[in-house]
This record gives sequence, structure tokens and C-alpha cells, in this order.
Amino acid sequence: MNAAFTLDRLDRRILAALQADGRLTNQALSERVALSPSACLARVRRLEREGFIQGYHARLDPFRVDVGLVLFAEITLKGHSPEELARFDAAIKALPQVVESSHVSGAYDYLLKVVVTDIPEWTRIGEKLTAEEVGADRINTHVLLRKPKIFVGYPVKVQ
Repeated sequence: MNAAFTLDRLDRRILAALQADGRLTNQALSERVALSPSACLARVRRLEREGFIQGYHARLDPFRVDVGLVLFAEITLKGHSPEELARFDAAIKALPQVVESSHVSGAYDYLLKVVVTDIPEWTRIGEKLTAEEVGADRINTHVLLRKPKIFVGYPVKVQ
């Protein structure tokens, strides 16, 4: 990623439009942001290359696709050295049940979003995470009951 790259008004409009509807065709996007299709496509490719656009995904309703239990786990680590953080990061990346992970500040170190079929599966994963080589000291778990507001994107200031 180029540290000197800055977003201009058109880049921000493209990001806002794609975040609202990632299925926009280049033609529709170019019309929405008032650019030619070729100029619009060049900007989108640059935004992807520079890491502003990290991917395109379908957002699924976990209750409709019957994924099992969705949990949020607050993880406190035993140690905080770069090596211990890297070891924990590697361990959770290897677990397909961990669908999202954030290293956070505050009372705990990580917030994980986890999908499991049942509580015994989560118990086995928790035991792996608290194993000495992984380094979790404490896990506080919350079960998702419903989603009154879903994530639809970050606020992009369009000038």
C-alpha cells in the first residue's frame, strides 16, 4: 500500500457506492459517480490495489442459513509479547469456527466472533485456546440472540 495515496472526492463516492451495493456494475457505478466507465474502472482497480477495497462479499443471515450458535468471545491472554500475540493470531486463524477476530484495547485483549454447532464444540475450542502453547488466560462468552442492527459499512465522508 502506498502511504502517500490519499482519497479524493471521487474515490470516496466510489467507496460509498460500492459499500452500499457491491454488486453494482462498472457502468452503473460510473453513472452514479459521474465518471466514464474506463476512468471509473481504473479508480476501482487502484482502490483495490491500495487496500481500500479488501473484497466483495454476500452478507448472510446466520439464523436463516442455520449455522448453529454464533458466539462472541472476550479473550484475555496470559502474555502480551509480540511472539505471544503472533502465536495466538496463528492459532485463531487456523480455526475455521473463528469467523472474525479483533485485537482490542480495554478489559480483554481479543474479541472473537465464533460459529459452532453446539456448546460442546465451543468447549473443545475453548480448551484449545487456553492450552499453554496458545496462551489464552480467560474467556468470557456471549451467545448471539438476535441482531437488531447489522453492519452495513463504515461511514465514508463524501465531500
